[in-house]
Amino acid sequence: MNTYNPKESQAQVPQGIRWNAEGLIPAIVQDVDTKEVLMLAYMNEEALRLTLQEGRAWYFSRSRQSLWLKGESSGNTQEVMDLRFDCDRDTILLMVKQKGVACHEDFYSCFHYGIQGGDYVTLGRPKEVPLISLGRTMELLAEVIHSRNIERPEGAYTTYLFNKGLDKILKKIGEESAETIIAAKNSSAEEIRYEVADLIYHVLVMLEERGVSLKDIAQELHSRRK
Repeated sequence: MNTYNPKESQAQVPQGIRWNAEGLIPAIVQDVDTKEVLMLAYMNEEALRLTLQEGRAWYFSRSRQSLWLKGESSGNTQEVMDLRFDCDRDTILLMVKQKGVACHEDFYSCFHYGIQGGDYVTLGRPKEVPLISLGRTMELLAEVIHSRNIERPEGAYTTYLFNKGLDKILKKIGEESAETIIAAKNSSAEEIRYEVADLIYHVLVMLEERGVSLKDIAQELHSRRK
C-alpha cells in the first residue's frame, strides 16, 4: 500500500527521524516497476522536505556539500511514488519512476558491478533498461483495465467489452483460447506470444468484471506450491 502523496504531504518532515552526526539519512532508491535497486544517496532535512513537497527526488551531496535534484542536468529524473522509513527511522526507501538511467556511468542501476575471481565484472550494458516482469506487467495492465471499468472512456476497446457485459467477455476468452491452441500447434513462437498476450488481456478483463483481483489469484497459486 502506498502511503506517500505529495499533494497531501504539505512538505511536512515527520518527527523522530534519526539523522546521523552530519544531519543526514541514507536513502535507498528502488524502481517501482522493475523493483531493481537503483542507487544509494543521502538526504538532509531540506532535501527530504523538497522531496515530500514536489514528489521529485532531492538529495544532499556530501562531496559538494550542497543540495541536488536528481536529473536536473542529465534529464534522468526520479518521480517519487512512495516513501518509507525502516523500523529504526534511520534509513529511507524511495520507490520511484526512473526516467532514463540512474547511474552517472550511464547504467540503469548504480549497482552494476559483480565479482568474479576476485575481479569486478560489469553487469548489463550502458543505457540498457531492464524489462518489467510479467507479474508486474499484469498488475499495471490490471490497473488500466480497472480505470477503464470505472471511467468508461468512449472509443476504448475495454469500455466496449464492459458495456457488452460478461457473455461478450467470455466469448472473447473462448476465441482467444482456441487461437492460442492453434498457435501452439503451428509451433510459431511469434504467433504463440501474440495469442497468449491477447488471452491474458481478456482474462484480466473478466477478473475485473467479476471482482477477482490478481492478489486473489496469486494467493491461490501460492497455496498450491508443494
